[in-house]
Amino acid sequence: MKKLILPILMILALPLVFQSVPTEILKLKTFDALVKEQEPSGNFVILNISEEDVRKRGGFPFPRRDLAQIQIDLINEGAIGIGWALSFSEADRFGGDDAFAQTLGYTPSVLAMFETPNGQYPKTVGTVIKGDEVGGIPTAGVVENIDVLKQQSFQGIATAPVDVDNLVRRIPLLMKTPDGWTPSFGTEILKALTGTRSYIITTNANGIQEIAVRHLPPVKTDNFGRKWISWVNTPTTTLDEMNVAGKFVIIGVTANGVMPQVATPVGLLEPHKIQAALAESILIQDSPMIPEWSIAAEMLIFITSVSLIWLVIAYFGITLGLVLALTIMLSTALGGYYAIQAGILIDVTWSLVSQFITGSIGFYLRFREQYKLRQQIKKQFEHYLDPRQVKQLQKNPELLKLGGEKRRCTFMFTDLRGFTALSESVEPEKVTYIMNRVLTAQVEAVQKYNGCIDKFIGDAGMYIWNAPLDVKHHEQIAYECALEIIENVKKVSDELVAEGLPPVAIGLGLNTGDAIVGNMGSETRFDYSAIGDAVNTAARLESATKERNVDILIGEETEKFCGYKLKVLESIKVKGKEKPLKIYTKHL
Repeated sequence: MKKLILPILMILALPLVFQSVPTEILKLKTFDALVKEQEPSGNFVILNISEEDVRKRGGFPFPRRDLAQIQIDLINEGAIGIGWALSFSEADRFGGDDAFAQTLGYTPSVLAMFETPNGQYPKTVGTVIKGDEVGGIPTAGVVENIDVLKQQSFQGIATAPVDVDNLVRRIPLLMKTPDGWTPSFGTEILKALTGTRSYIITTNANGIQEIAVRHLPPVKTDNFGRKWISWVNTPTTTLDEMNVAGKFVIIGVTANGVMPQVATPVGLLEPHKIQAALAESILIQDSPMIPEWSIAAEMLIFITSVSLIWLVIAYFGITLGLVLALTIMLSTALGGYYAIQAGILIDVTWSLVSQFITGSIGFYLRFREQYKLRQQIKKQFEHYLDPRQVKQLQKNPELLKLGGEKRRCTFMFTDLRGFTALSESVEPEKVTYIMNRVLTAQVEAVQKYNGCIDKFIGDAGMYIWNAPLDVKHHEQIAYECALEIIENVKKVSDELVAEGLPPVAIGLGLNTGDAIVGNMGSETRFDYSAIGDAVNTAARLESATKERNVDILIGEETEKFCGYKLKVLESIKVKGKEKPLKIYTKHL
């Protein structure tokens, strides 16, 4: 499972590395939803020429003399500057251009230019470039205002480039021409207000870093010189109200069918409202921006968080892994949220999507692994343990060390007395029947007392207590189980005699000590069992029951902890032991 993290990272990183359209749209929509709404700067007001205004004046466009009167009225009402988000590329058919031009010179005024691929460009504005002249978005051409008007005003391109989802979010402050630079309409408004003649462009190896208008703080941009727009609620007024005192007025037409509406995250807007938002955004300190290191940051967040998700699922249990994975996802989401709220547009949406995908894969593989382990446990222990113990192991496989471990256990060996003679005197089918009855009587008692059925070798049985599951007071429990086995076999013997079959008897050896318990065998075939001196001693005690003419012999360690006062027998000498073994039989 752990080896899969590298290919998963490589596959999930592709949309992020190559900036796929779906991931880019997801990123932009997230920014739209989470960017903090900014307050208006208080320097601007939007004047909407409405449907009613157009009807009153007999249609649009208005005669230039009417525009001149509007200009004078706004100045009289206290406007500190006026921007017409309209282009005047043709002479007025009523001959009012000179009058309009004259009023444009009374206050800082800006006229709009619109892009068109005609290969014609306005006169370049003054720029000071700090660094190499790199970055920027070129324009294919513009339609300028007629000479008499542009000589009395400033000009700016009312541009509104769209992102991959066809919404306007970022507008270049300056655009490149073959000879230099020309400003956007909203940018030129600020230049007109400050009375400066040039822009300062600071670049680095990746492109444009910031653009400044003298007397104003530098504006952070992306490498192309684009500013992320804050869609502030700039105050609006009408021709009848003219609430413009102390404000720069941005004029546009909202009447149906006059100006095109452009899609933005806040709905369809006319060009003058978009340019007003650009002018407002330039003046907002610490307004949102996508830093040039955003891709590197997003990749780092992606690699770190996705790897952590995989690791916690791989190394911790399903419950703890789920808690830690959700904690990582929540931390990532909160980090991204607070970064965007602070104006640093770092996207974590794809990291969150990748975390979910990775987590789902990890949990599936871990669940499958756990399921296979549970099935392995069930298959391996369903014949050894009581079903309740098997379920306990399946529920908590950590209780089991399948590779083998050293444990202190109590071991029991049993043997059917006179089995060889019985086999010679009774039909084979009857022998099998008798042997199965005797072993069943033993198994019922062992499972009742939480023992592990290790193996059967012919008529002999081997049982373990305190492995694979812990059993408290296993010496006492194993001894009590031995007593019940003896009673069960006596009942079976009486039943066999009643059926006309020979009686049976059993010998048991019980011993406690350390042994290696676990899977024993080859790589392809193995069984759960135990090896060690304590095991061998239990087997020898069972063999010695015939010599001492008792049905059970018990080792010294079992006697110490079984909780009963056992009958002491004369010590016996067994193979492999220098000292005789102290032995005991049933309590008095």
